[in-house]
Amino acid sequence: MEVVMKNPDAVRHKELGEFLKTRRARLLPEQVGLPSGSRRRTAGLRREEVAQLARVSVDWYTRLEQGRDINVSAHFLEELAKVLKLSSSERRHLFLLARQQMPFEKTDNPSKVSPALQKFLNHQDPNPAYVTNLKWDFVAWNQAACKVFGDYNTMSELERNSLWRAFTSPYMRKLLGDDWEAHAQRRLAQFRAGYGRYIDEPWWAEMIDKLTKESEEFREWWLRHDVLDTPEGRKVLHHPQVGELVLGHLSFQVSDAPDLIVTVHMSETEETLKKLWQLLH
Repeated sequence: MEVVMKNPDAVRHKELGEFLKTRRARLLPEQVGLPSGSRRRTAGLRREEVAQLARVSVDWYTRLEQGRDINVSAHFLEELAKVLKLSSSERRHLFLLARQQMPFEKTDNPSKVSPALQKFLNHQDPNPAYVTNLKWDFVAWNQAACKVFGDYNTMSELERNSLWRAFTSPYMRKLLGDDWEAHAQRRLAQFRAGYGRYIDEPWWAEMIDKLTKESEEFREWWLRHDVLDTPEGRKVLHHPQVGELVLGHLSFQVSDAPDLIVTVHMSETEETLKKLWQLLH
């Protein structure tokens, strides 16, 4: 039997309308600051109430719920997400259905690491492992990371920023040797990719200003506007205690904390593995 393909846009519009209906139906008027009234035939908010709160016409919102082919702006979707009290996952789903670029969502505590994640890092020893946020701050680490890259426990908040450390730490320059320049340029390009999301936030401008004053290389390379979203690869480090360390690389985003990136540097040779164990004991 031949399968007849439905119009993808029509399916998307219908799905969006049904999604909005279900989110509207679960809210009580008092949850959004409206009087409950006594003559409600169905549970949840009425269409006209949602339209009023989202500051659009009832006719327009009705057409949206009916799955009509109408365009919606990102600004309206943000208002609608607030009115319907959508979760982060629901908000993302709303924007995907409407084919709109979702504004970047700020989290309340992007640097908090769960006990389970810290336990995972500890279990990676003797391979260095750490967690960074979107500012490239080190927010969690294992013992091996401290032994290889420096003791994060004794560093200031500024010193625990990977970009700052790349350009200002004599230890990192020695550790990376001939690879320092490539590492610093890569970290700068990764930092700039994040800066595009937060260009209006003071912290980023302050960090750029500090590094501009501190580092001649930063001043020169920042003007190139290089951007890189991909992670780094293989590292050859020159550790002051155990000599050359050859490390591979694995990084991934934390599913329940998308502002956090886990990085594990894995020993690529038996000799490196022995040296890492030596550092820990």
